[in-house]
Amino acid sequence: MIPIRDTIRSRNYPVVNSLIIGANVFVYLIELAHGPDLRRFFVTYGLVPVRYSVPEISAYFSPAQQVFSFFSFMFLHGGFWHLLGNMWSLYIFGDNVEDRLGPFRYLLFYVLCGLVSGLSHLMLNWHSQVPTIGASGAIAGVMGAYFILYPGAKVLTLIPVFFFPLFFEIPAYIFLGLWFLLQFLSAAGTPSQGGGVAWWAHIGGFLAGMLFLKLFLKLPELGLTQTMRRSTEKKKTHRLQVIHTSSPVDDPHLYGTLTVTPLEAQVGSRKLVNIPWGFQKRIFAVTIPPGVRDGTSLRLEGMGKRINDLRRGDLYLKIKVEN
Repeated sequence: MIPIRDTIRSRNYPVVNSLIIGANVFVYLIELAHGPDLRRFFVTYGLVPVRYSVPEISAYFSPAQQVFSFFSFMFLHGGFWHLLGNMWSLYIFGDNVEDRLGPFRYLLFYVLCGLVSGLSHLMLNWHSQVPTIGASGAIAGVMGAYFILYPGAKVLTLIPVFFFPLFFEIPAYIFLGLWFLLQFLSAAGTPSQGGGVAWWAHIGGFLAGMLFLKLFLKLPELGLTQTMRRSTEKKKTHRLQVIHTSSPVDDPHLYGTLTVTPLEAQVGSRKLVNIPWGFQKRIFAVTIPPGVRDGTSLRLEGMGKRINDLRRGDLYLKIKVEN
């Protein structure tokens, strides 16, 4: 089960979210350059509970190093797949949270969620010698905020069945609720001071994200935020759109709505359209000609309901120009 994207379109380009992803990739490249010294690198810049709980060990680190590890650990990753999984989740959920909070509040929100996730792990694994690394605690905070902001959103999920890719829209509250439940069950089943995944960091980050969101929404936006919103406004909709069609029982044709921006309506565009119809999941390309208007209908011949073994109805897509 692979999440592709959510169905909530962000109005602005996620500048801070993209910079965070870029910073994580950059730090990972630094990790690769350390080669056999990577273990020492993780001990120095990761969050190692025993560095704080045992005075004889903490003496080897300066106060600045001890504090810096609470920030640096959330940019380290144990491998390519660890990095990819975290950054993909941040890419899916982070843009909408940044869109709601604005870039400056979002940056502070992300860092605070990461700090709380680290403290959660530290307190519940006080004598662990395993370095805690990864952005998953901070990203869990983003997911917790998303859970509050957009519970009715859908997460477009790819489920490969043999060699056939099938797409399903899973409600966000179910997707994230199951994710949180899995973290809790995994944490409860892990022995105290056990190594491996920092489950309590995920739980702490998720709960912190829900709490901090409520607090940050009460903070006023800076004037610079409004300026950035105007300059980062998106000019295009998602390339992949899920369209729920309707049709009378005795009508072989299907009817749906395709959303575009004014720019796309003016110059034209090309979209990938996923049509859920019963147990069928079809995905195909749609070319939007330049000069369409709000209410224009596109006819896709033979993409409707099956009439017989040789014939199908048509698919009519009504263009909605989103301002």
